[in-house]
Amino acid sequence: MEERLPEEPLVIMPVEEIGQYGGTWHRAWMGRADAAGPSRITTERLIRFSRDMKRILPNIAKSWEISEGGKVFTFHLRKGMKWSDGVPFTADDFLFWYEDIILNDELTPAKPVWLKTGGELGKVEKVDDYTIRFRFTKPHGLFLKYLAGPQGHGIAYNPKHYLKQFHPRYTPVEKLEEMAKKEGFKFWYQLFQAKNDRWMNPDLPVITPWKTKTPATEDPFVLERNPYFWKVDPEGNQLPYIDRISHRLVENPDMINFKAMTGELDMQFRHILYTNYPLLMSGREKGNYRVFKYTDDFETNMAIGINLNNKDPVLRKIVQDKRFRIAMSLAMNREEINELCYLGMCKEPRQVAPLPESPYYTKWAEKLAYEYLEYNPQKANELLDEMGLKWDKDHKYRLRPDGKVLALTIEFTPAFGPWADALELIKEYWEAVGVKTAVKSEERSLFYTRKNAADHDVAVWTGAAGMQTVLGPRWYLPYSSESLHAVLYALWYNTGGKSGVEPKGDLRKTLELYDRIKATTDEGEQIQLWDEIMRLNAENLWVLGTLSSPPLIGVVKNNFRNIAEHGIYTWIGHSPGSLDPEQFFIKQK
Repeated sequence: MEERLPEEPLVIMPVEEIGQYGGTWHRAWMGRADAAGPSRITTERLIRFSRDMKRILPNIAKSWEISEGGKVFTFHLRKGMKWSDGVPFTADDFLFWYEDIILNDELTPAKPVWLKTGGELGKVEKVDDYTIRFRFTKPHGLFLKYLAGPQGHGIAYNPKHYLKQFHPRYTPVEKLEEMAKKEGFKFWYQLFQAKNDRWMNPDLPVITPWKTKTPATEDPFVLERNPYFWKVDPEGNQLPYIDRISHRLVENPDMINFKAMTGELDMQFRHILYTNYPLLMSGREKGNYRVFKYTDDFETNMAIGINLNNKDPVLRKIVQDKRFRIAMSLAMNREEINELCYLGMCKEPRQVAPLPESPYYTKWAEKLAYEYLEYNPQKANELLDEMGLKWDKDHKYRLRPDGKVLALTIEFTPAFGPWADALELIKEYWEAVGVKTAVKSEERSLFYTRKNAADHDVAVWTGAAGMQTVLGPRWYLPYSSESLHAVLYALWYNTGGKSGVEPKGDLRKTLELYDRIKATTDEGEQIQLWDEIMRLNAENLWVLGTLSSPPLIGVVKNNFRNIAEHGIYTWIGHSPGSLDPEQFFIKQK
């Protein structure tokens, strides 16, 4: 075993006890489009967040230093660490990722934003075989968080010794094009990407706890133990404990929930519907499982983005008036939505704000979380009257200044809970105060196309990052195309003013504050600046929240151990990867 482990393996503390080796972890998935399922349980990064998402811990890197005022980051790797085929894992693999993948315009035409400061791409340097250095032209205050989050997910998955045979820097491009054609591809980079697909290529070496045994197109899709995995338990036993993971292919989430109820799944949160909670609870004894409830990292289950960049100039002026947004918030009966649509499982009505457990839950964040939540249609009507939005002659709908009926369409994709039912209630509430409302369910690609073009009146999505909110601030500032209330402002921000619409006033201030957050590595200063962003949000209510997210439900067999009953389930940490699945084990009788 000493030959398989690095000199300083990472020690993982088990949740309950030292585990037992063996067994198969049975799961279900819906095919390649559901690849986030296996990805989340086999995720490794240079550094990682703690299970509670509050601290950054060593992972592939055993230590690091920050120098030159946050412009230089030096990481020390684990000497003797190996890929799953036994070949040493070294700084050369990071250089390959940077020089041959990131800098190659055919493989990476758009360079990662998180790897830039001041619009300029950072550099990666090899100090020695087990030391790498990232160098930026300006301080990069969020770099460590990016590496520990989703952005850092792929940088350690590129084995140079295997992939270089498919790259034109090491193999003549003419030969690569021939190889590509034989495998059904037109260009060399398509071949490279296929060979670098860890779900379809069992030959690709990995550093994850389990590696692909059968391609993802087969059923079951099986992962097996990595014999060179570089983590151990406190007694020095090499992890993972579990031999293999088997994913059975199903057509829809209902089939996954059925398999959970009948005891066919060992441990699964993904696609387990909280609306099935009563049924899951009643089936525990027969199915020989437990039901766990985790806190969802999303700040709210359903955030409502009223498009401040609406292409209708009259409607745009109306929705940019914060009195309108406040009125729409006061018009909603959130308690009724909770009872009728969520089985009463949402803890409370809530605007979009960081979770109370988050280091970014500041004084102003708390104020934002609980403002304008009461069901008060009388006050909503008063605000709309104050705006001069008069009723039509039948007192059914309000009129715009141009005499047209004031109407909004809410667009959504049915992917994250009982949104269709909840939005039908919201339609009733908004129409009760005179705003004609249509609800439109869309296939996901159409939804993305329309919201990316800012063609929507109102669009709905989940919250983003309730714990490490600064990594997913799409609802608090015009951050990305996921900022559904401010898509064109975000486009302006992300193109350096070349496209989109320039934001003014307080929205512009949020971007300036966020740029200052990105320019300091002092977390205390970052939190102070974030509190100012929260103040601007509380004073403007750019986005409407509905309810706190219902708990995420997991089904765990009684003999599946080392998983806590309660915790945070987060996309930033790729849960359940954040729970250290390599220390899960199946208890033998």
